[in-house]
Amino acid sequence: MRFASTWGSRDVLDTTLVRPELVAEISADTAIDRGGAYRHPLRFKRLRLDVTTADVPRFGEGRAASAG
Repeated sequence: MRFASTWGSRDVLDTTLVRPELVAEISADTAIDRGGAYRHPLRFKRLRLDVTTADVPRFGEGRAASAG
């Protein structure tokens, strides 16, 4: 998976993997362009202090979308 700086850009952003310690709620959609880059930015909504990292499936596992 790759992340671009802007829609239609060929510039690829560096990705830094981190150790998960907190859970954050984000707003996102599934629009992906032909190159595999997300077309719209993710937006931070809030920290979910009521959820632990053990409650969240790993990326690519579990349910595809969550309501609520």
